[in-house]
Amino acid sequence: MSTVAGLVLAAGGGRRYGMPKALVEYEGSLLVERAVRTARAVCDPVLVVLGAQAVDVWRTADLDGATVLANRDWETGMASSLRTGLDGLRGWPGRVDAVLVTLVDMPGMTPEALRALAAHAAPDALAIATYDGVRGHPVLLGREHWAGVAATATGDEGARRYLAGADVTEVDCTGLADPTDLDVPPGGVPSAP
Repeated sequence: MSTVAGLVLAAGGGRRYGMPKALVEYEGSLLVERAVRTARAVCDPVLVVLGAQAVDVWRTADLDGATVLANRDWETGMASSLRTGLDGLRGWPGRVDAVLVTLVDMPGMTPEALRALAAHAAPDALAIATYDGVRGHPVLLGREHWAGVAATATGDEGARRYLAGADVTEVDCTGLADPTDLDVPPGGVPSAP
């Protein structure tokens, strides 16, 4: 049985949203709380990368059961958060074979979608969720790929460049989760926690 970690990327400032998405309340809880709970249902350990208003998020959100990592370079984009998380996992006590990378701004993510990808976990695994044939999240990265992903990740692309040149298993998650991300608030007005 492979050990699968969860990595929630929640460091962004939410420029288009008007506030850090980690602090956005959605259906009674903060987006970061929802993402951590979903990851914890499938993964152990779960790491969450914070950046913009990290202290406020840490004080406000219930992140019980997750290890919090701070990305000081969060303003440079998602790639720095991905590197922060992968660096944190490299030093993890015990062997983690693969990591499921999820985004804070996808409240429709489900444990079922995470389990579908986790079924492919192995040190050499690369898998990505698809929805109606379109690639999305989560992404499963086997340990053997972490250094390559970290080396090629730039700006807001994350693992995209690395995955483009690799043999990736596509896992159909259509109907298992809603892949919609919250880029702007409903009605165009930010919500406060």
